[in-house]
Amino acid sequence: MSHPFDYSNKRVVITGAFSGVGAALLDVLAELGRPEVIALDIRKPEGPISTYIETNMGKASSVASAVEKIKGPIDVLFNNAGIAATHPVEDVMAVNWLGLRQLSELLLPKIREGGAIANTASIAGGQWPAHLQEVLECISLETREELFGWCREHPQLVGDGYSFSKECVQVYTMKSAKQTLARKVRTNSVCPAPIDTPLLPDFNKTMTEKTMKWTVSQIGGTIATPRDIAMALAFLGSDASRYVNGVNLNVDLGFNAFMTTGQLDFSGLA
Repeated sequence: MSHPFDYSNKRVVITGAFSGVGAALLDVLAELGRPEVIALDIRKPEGPISTYIETNMGKASSVASAVEKIKGPIDVLFNNAGIAATHPVEDVMAVNWLGLRQLSELLLPKIREGGAIANTASIAGGQWPAHLQEVLECISLETREELFGWCREHPQLVGDGYSFSKECVQVYTMKSAKQTLARKVRTNSVCPAPIDTPLLPDFNKTMTEKTMKWTVSQIGGTIATPRDIAMALAFLGSDASRYVNGVNLNVDLGFNAFMTTGQLDFSGLA
């Protein structure tokens, strides 16, 4: 029997592997058996990959073309690509949400039984319980035109697009898990706290540096590394998580637990 974390005989697809969490995930998977890695990104990663397919996750035609180039079955899809709200709202929603959904649905028939889909969401998307019906309505929209029109009609809810796109990912993870399980494929997500990646300066601009530093201060002043998140993703893609499905896994050193139990000190935001 192989080790439950062994990736040596697997084929995986990773989006956003050029830098940050995606680049760290390449290194972690190499340590866990060096699977065949198909990387989808706008730039070619420098890490250990088998195949690179230039892909813009914000464009439906690019995603569809990438799927056509992926021949044969795969074991795991890591939906990791994402952009910050320094981009226009429609671009943020297209990359962070629509591209993820499109790739997941097109690749699902190619994922072997026992395989997995692991999405990278964010703790920023944790406010969905306050407006679940609206999020469900949004993720049910089929076309980009419908989605973008809906976003324009709900500007206060959608905001700059980032947090709301991650709410969509979290709710979609839970909703789609039943459909993927029918094909014996698990779907989960990781929801990180702030991460020390090349995108951090962008988040300092859009979410304010004060808010980002306050968030980290509430968990002992330790900011997540890309490897911290990559290891959680590797777990969700491995056989070790064979009975985990429909879960949004907070990888935040307890931030959400402290918020739920009323242990955050908000004075630093005053």
